[in-house]
Amino acid sequence: MSKGLFLTGTGTDVGKTYMAGLLVKKLHESGRRAGYFKAAMSGNSRRPDGSLIPGDALAVQRVSGIPQSLESMCPYVYETAVSPHLASRLEGNPVRLDVVERAYAAAAQAYDYVTVEGSGGILCPLRHDGERLFLEDVIRALHLPCLLVADAGLGTINSVVLTAFYMREKQIPLRGILFNRFHPGDVMEEDNLRMCEELTGVPVLACCREGSLDLDMDAGALAALYA
Repeated sequence: MSKGLFLTGTGTDVGKTYMAGLLVKKLHESGRRAGYFKAAMSGNSRRPDGSLIPGDALAVQRVSGIPQSLESMCPYVYETAVSPHLASRLEGNPVRLDVVERAYAAAAQAYDYVTVEGSGGILCPLRHDGERLFLEDVIRALHLPCLLVADAGLGTINSVVLTAFYMREKQIPLRGILFNRFHPGDVMEEDNLRMCEELTGVPVLACCREGSLDLDMDAGALAALYA
């Protein structure tokens, strides 16, 4: 039976897609059938034929080396580089939860471990017109535990603790924190790690240096986080 894990972030550009690629790569290289999924992507470029390229999916595909098709990775792809709720208001084709659920189910049927990446931070709205749909609605609908990606640098204590607090209040299961752009031996970043663990009660599972092509985490321990 397939298992999934949701990857959220403390905000935009903290490296969720990069980390998702490394997670999928670690599982794939360990011999596990690993796939990737994202409900909605915005800020994408077009091919010469005018079709949109799901950029995050392409990045994960290239980093991980998985054979999964780009089309199966994301049901909603937008060109405008704004939150999906606004992108769909500008371009049409608003996100529908039933469509997301069916697309995820197809990925889960094809792969044993599906890494699901969120858009922006945990409060990012996917739809806000006559209907309201947030990332937490997707997490609940798909019954997924979560990991939180954060930049290791200045300001991360505040963003990590606030995100973890919100997730706890909303009863969203948070299994661990991943630090991106980490510099071992940096006094502030080492302290950020300790403070985030102490203030949230959530373990930092891995720290990744900028540009690293491998996640410093055992593949078995990683697979055990999926449910």
